Amino acid sequence: MRAIISVSDKAGVTDFAKGLSQLGFELFSTGGTKKALAEAKVPVKSVSEITGFPEILDGRVKTLHPMVHGGILANRKIAAHMEELAKHNIGEINLVAVNLYPFVQTVSKEGVTLDEALENIDIGGPTMIRASAKNFPSVIVVVDPADYPLVLEKLKGGGLDLAERKRLAQKAFQHVAVYDTAISQYLRRDMEGFPEDMTVALKKRYGLRYGENPHQPAAFYAEPVVGGAVDTGITWAEQMGGKELSFNNILYADAAWGAVTDFAAPTVAVIKHTNPCGLASHDDIAEAYRRAFSGDPIAAFGGIVASNRPVTLAMAQEIKPVFYEIVIALEYEAEALKLLQRKKDLRILVAQLPPGYGKTPAGYYDFRRVKGGFLVQNSDSVPETSVNMKNVTKRQPTLEEIKDLLFTWRAVKHIKSNAIVLAKDKTLLGMGAGQPSRIISAQIAIEKAGDKVAGSVLASDAMFPFPDVVEVAAKAGATAIIQPGGSIRDEDSIKAADKHNIAMVFTGERHFRH
Repeated sequence: MRAIISVSDKAGVTDFAKGLSQLGFELFSTGGTKKALAEAKVPVKSVSEITGFPEILDGRVKTLHPMVHGGILANRKIAAHMEELAKHNIGEINLVAVNLYPFVQTVSKEGVTLDEALENIDIGGPTMIRASAKNFPSVIVVVDPADYPLVLEKLKGGGLDLAERKRLAQKAFQHVAVYDTAISQYLRRDMEGFPEDMTVALKKRYGLRYGENPHQPAAFYAEPVVGGAVDTGITWAEQMGGKELSFNNILYADAAWGAVTDFAAPTVAVIKHTNPCGLASHDDIAEAYRRAFSGDPIAAFGGIVASNRPVTLAMAQEIKPVFYEIVIALEYEAEALKLLQRKKDLRILVAQLPPGYGKTPAGYYDFRRVKGGFLVQNSDSVPETSVNMKNVTKRQPTLEEIKDLLFTWRAVKHIKSNAIVLAKDKTLLGMGAGQPSRIISAQIAIEKAGDKVAGSVLASDAMFPFPDVVEVAAKAGATAIIQPGGSIRDEDSIKAADKHNIAMVFTGERHFRH
């Protein structure tokens, strides 16, 4: 029996090779793997002894040879194949253990050149993997070091059955698919538009107890970080305390982190079912939390708290009496962390800020699943400085109203459509989310704001088809409105605002979030 071992990830490879050798395998290898095995006193030969040809082109060509691929691809059940092997003196290869050049790790380094990236595109490795996986009934293919112990155990017990070989082959094809996807993503980085064909590579982070509901099995997957991107957000957050994360925890925490990192100013969000029920910006992060909590103290129960600044002891002391599922921030003061860790059920997460934070929002592809396909769009990533406010009413908004209008305009894009937000002093007072009718969302927001609505400003994620929202806002005491504009009945809303001395600005930009 013969095996080829050529791996980039050398974890466990010497023990695996020793085990194969003890089982009677003749081992062949290349480059660094061969050197590692030889240093570990494992009997190993060069692949050149199979091919009768030296490695050339700085190692670019070493396994691409009929003596290798004939031994892998021959169908042992076809007599003609076996006769050809004998005719050309080609020996069977029974096991291939290969994993690929570290392309993702290389292109993620700062300052990597195109030449360096191209040198880390593996050719011989994927070819051997695919050949072995194609012929899995006859050839064992191993791409994951985690499978080494199981393969050795099965070989010692008489061999791998067809189902086990098939599982390894599926894993091998997926390994190559993920690798090719990373290369494609790297080469596509600077291209505009959407490609005709697209693959999404995902790596399982961990299994989940269940999905949105207990009857739904679930797992959490991550996209590989390719080409200068940073491991940011909930996917790569570090957990510092509390119970394991659930499907809904991850979903809500992602919404919370997305909301606070959309603000350059110190900001705290309180999220319930992906919607901010509390949101505030303030130079004192503890005060920002107090104001955010005041947005809806009842809805805050069992919610998520996110802060785009370090959690101070003063903030932690405010958080402690309230039951939350998660607190997430970019860091915690030592005493604040100790205090929060006393709440055994509270999940405490640390996440990195996104690239370009506070300057240019990081754009990404946004995928939405529909039955049988995906909708793909660029993310709603708009810089704070790009808002073009056009005053359309007789009264101009005051400087304080402008500050609050800009705050509400960023807040409303994180609330489910139809979305209405009321705010004052950069504090969310009330919001209406996800209603089929915009006027109902406005009424809910006003009800939530209560007595605080007087002197507030209102934001709508989309245009007003009728002046009814302006009318109810005026009756409640709101003084300024920000909305996209663009309705054929805009003039009706403008007249209603002028009638009630409300300042209204159009942005020409919509923020639907479904």
